[in-house]
Amino acid sequence: MRLDAWLSQASTRLEGRSESPRLDAELLLLSRLGKPRSFLFSWPEHELPPALVANLEGLLARREAGEPVAHLTGQREFWSLPLKVNATTLIPRPDTEALVEAALGLGLPEQAEVVDLGTGTGAIALALKSEQPSWQISAVDRIADAAALAQANSAALDLPIRVYEGSWFEPLSGQRFDLVISNPPYIDPDDPHLEQGDVRFEPRSALTAEEQGLADIRYLASAAQSHLKPGGVLMVEHGWDQGEAVRAIFNQAGLKRVETGRDLGQRERFTLGFLAGNE
Repeated sequence: MRLDAWLSQASTRLEGRSESPRLDAELLLLSRLGKPRSFLFSWPEHELPPALVANLEGLLARREAGEPVAHLTGQREFWSLPLKVNATTLIPRPDTEALVEAALGLGLPEQAEVVDLGTGTGAIALALKSEQPSWQISAVDRIADAAALAQANSAALDLPIRVYEGSWFEPLSGQRFDLVISNPPYIDPDDPHLEQGDVRFEPRSALTAEEQGLADIRYLASAAQSHLKPGGVLMVEHGWDQGEAVRAIFNQAGLKRVETGRDLGQRERFTLGFLAGNE
């Protein structure tokens, strides 16, 4: 079968099952071809071997059933970094890049001490390290397989970070940071969207939190103060409709200069606050 014929057929099958059927088909094909995307446009007449077509059929069927492309290909790009992904962690999403961009604009010290809590793939920590090599960056995840994945991504990208296994600040006793950053669970366990799209295949423990999704954010706002340097910053991602609630949590915890930033779609997506001491 010709390459262009397979892409056309696959795209048609994914219509109504994906928000980006053509792109999904291209990513599945490229993951097996091992070629750059330009190959698809340069060689539309390329003949796909029968064994490859059979392999792609299995991938396509799984995508039709809703399995995320990132799980099928084993990779997702974040901040232009090719990250290995698997079912033990959240799939990095473009909206989280707004959190990274804001962190880079904080004007932290040249050798800032930074920790990414609930790191998953290591996406946030590695994105920051790629832009600020002199920052001393740690990453923590309570799931052993997730911590191992973050360490594997760190090694593969040659971006050295310290990876710890443990719950939130548990493995960081006595350490203080210029920046504590996190994309914690923030979805209400009863949210019907958990039964839709890619999130059906992602670990619920990385998605949901009690108290309408705010329990972990409330904990971080309180506990971070024992791990921030004077004037240090706490930044957390949250749901588009949680900005007001998170600002209230940060203010109640005694953080200063609390403000909320927006994602690529101009929705409230993250909130930051400073520990008193360098206002």
